[in-house]
Amino acid sequence: MPDRRLTLILGGARSGKSAHAEKLVTAHRAPWTYVATAQAFDGEMTERIALHRARRGEGWQTVDAPLDLAGAIDGIQAGQPLLVDCLTLWLSNHLLAGSDLEAECVRLTDALARPRGPWFVVGNEVGLGIVPDNALARRFRDAAGRLNQEVAAVADSVLFVVAGLPLKVK
Repeated sequence: MPDRRLTLILGGARSGKSAHAEKLVTAHRAPWTYVATAQAFDGEMTERIALHRARRGEGWQTVDAPLDLAGAIDGIQAGQPLLVDCLTLWLSNHLLAGSDLEAECVRLTDALARPRGPWFVVGNEVGLGIVPDNALARRFRDAAGRLNQEVAAVADSVLFVVAGLPLKVK
């Protein structure tokens, strides 16, 4: 029986959460599926995406899912190790697209609640700073906090990465 567990990996920007998640995924047999939610709207983001791909190396299959993350997850073969990076960019994509955030988050959480292999999901903890000064940023921060709580509730384990060091939360 293959490992069918969901691990949520949270942390701040540049905390090492993605690198740690990749390490956890590659402890399982390849091929590994990387579901990317980032979109390259400028040169700096294009460079970030290229660096992530180069760091992963061979054995990875990349699926781009800036909006239909639940659909991409549902399409993953049973038993396949999966890394979703990241929930926060996915949420931002939906916020900017004018999507029904509540419905999309429920759809995603439902998909994640049924892991068919060792699944790892990365997200940013954005609620540790000051209260944003504008409505859009506050809406994003609040939605990200709710999404992290919803995914943590269905996850088998939750890690918080600080300075490259994982702390077990659940």
